[in-house]
Amino acid sequence: MEQPHEFAVANAPEGIGESLWEEIPLPELLEVAAGTETDAALEFRRTLGMFATGVTVITTQVADQIHGMTANAFMSVSLQPPLIVISVDRRAKMNALLREGVRFGVSVLEERQSTLSDRFAGRQGEGPEPEFELVHETPLVAGALAHLVARVVRSYWGGDHSLFLGRVEYVRYGEGTPLLFHGGGYGRVVGNARIFLGLPEELLQPILARGVERRYADGERIMLLGEPGDSMWLVLEGVVRIERPGRVARIGAGEIVGEVPLLDGGPRTADAIAEGPVRCLELARNDVLDALESNPQVAKALISVLAARFRESQ
Repeated sequence: MEQPHEFAVANAPEGIGESLWEEIPLPELLEVAAGTETDAALEFRRTLGMFATGVTVITTQVADQIHGMTANAFMSVSLQPPLIVISVDRRAKMNALLREGVRFGVSVLEERQSTLSDRFAGRQGEGPEPEFELVHETPLVAGALAHLVARVVRSYWGGDHSLFLGRVEYVRYGEGTPLLFHGGGYGRVVGNARIFLGLPEELLQPILARGVERRYADGERIMLLGEPGDSMWLVLEGVVRIERPGRVARIGAGEIVGEVPLLDGGPRTADAIAEGPVRCLELARNDVLDALESNPQVAKALISVLAARFRESQ
């Protein structure tokens, strides 16, 4: 496996990593804000780090050897035809391996795969050896959240990086939460906040006592994206599919859906659909707010839960 900080050998095959541009030093035009670091390159790097991204591992295979590198410089370019682009340091071995016609894989890492990200970024640590599967003769990291296989159709000069435009030949995605990178470190998506379920049982029961039982048939919509958040539901039996743009999750008995819009009064951010018969306890916003107003102890406990969830997200 490749460590991305390895340098490409000088006698790379003809045409690999070459630039059509004459490399003439350009005048320094980058301005930094007053009172910041005098090193403009460092300030540029830190500024770019404020853009939160996912984390990918770029892979290719030469003979029987798998090469990989961690990269967050990945983006989609076109849906028709399906095109993506990756940016690779021109000193990295991967830059010497990619050229027009060569396939490469993109594995979008899941939040529990930070050790794999470190390994392919040259930071060795404890953890299992990565596993791969071959698709279109291209290695893909097993267990990743999403996979793409693309063939390089163009390469471009990008200063100290090369840009490789790939036409996608294979895609696959699963369920899960992506690993994030921001400000030089890893982050995570805060998913199910479990706000009301974070309350002690004796404080939660007075709220649940105001609920009304509802039953939903398979495929029936429980809540709709964009609707006012005037209710939330505690799932008593069955499975509810939560559909957000670009993401699908499922919750079962004992989970609550719709609690954040109910608290902030904003529109719903997802669709909730019954998968098979579902039995829920529906709680109206006015009833929940009335329960909080009539019992200050419950309101204080809820504030503590919200503060803890906010701390987890930092």
